[in-house]
Amino acid sequence: MRRILLSLTAVCFVAGFIATPVASAQQSVNIWVGGFVPNGLDARASNDVLVQDTNVFLFNMNRFTNPTVGGEWLVALGDHFEAGAGLGYYEGSSPAIDRDFVDQNGFNIAANFRMRTVPFSATFRALAFGHHAPIQPYVGAGVGIYAWRYSETGDFVLRDGTISRGEVNTATGAAVGPIVLGGVRFPIGAVAPGFEIRWQHAKGDLPGNGTGNPFLGTVIDLGGFNYLFTFNVRF
Repeated sequence: MRRILLSLTAVCFVAGFIATPVASAQQSVNIWVGGFVPNGLDARASNDVLVQDTNVFLFNMNRFTNPTVGGEWLVALGDHFEAGAGLGYYEGSSPAIDRDFVDQNGFNIAANFRMRTVPFSATFRALAFGHHAPIQPYVGAGVGIYAWRYSETGDFVLRDGTISRGEVNTATGAAVGPIVLGGVRFPIGAVAPGFEIRWQHAKGDLPGNGTGNPFLGTVIDLGGFNYLFTFNVRF
């Protein structure tokens, strides 16, 4: 909670810059669509729920790589800098089967793991050649607040060997973490298509937060890389 409050303060600080720009400041709306690639199992902590799930289930972590969309409001701070506030959406899932057991008919015991995040971001960028260059590479950093939801649904083998059918276990929360980004824009009049890579890092706490049986792990890693096509419109 303390980290979230500190991050909200940082977000409000950035928003203060954005809300009170000089009248001549260049503003723009930046829309993005692309793919989010979550951290792989080897990059996650040992207490991550998906890492712990590999002891019981077979599933493909690559299935969590899925589209992401979002947008942000950007305000120029001089010719070489800009601040932004953005909102995005991502959801990914993977089917899973119990690695050691089948049901009485010999069929796999199947479940589904699903992860969703809605990140709110406050970022600061530096443009190497300024806002009036024909090609505009940039780097930046910021903070993200991630509203998240994680669920495991389906059939599960309990400790006594019985099979629980149609189990639904969900957890929700908010997590805070840093953002590092880099990209390039190609202005064409008032619009500027481009590309961006955005790294994010955050973890949600699972203990005591589920609606069903306890999760096998105590955290859910929300980090990874966003590979984005961007479309910037100045006004």
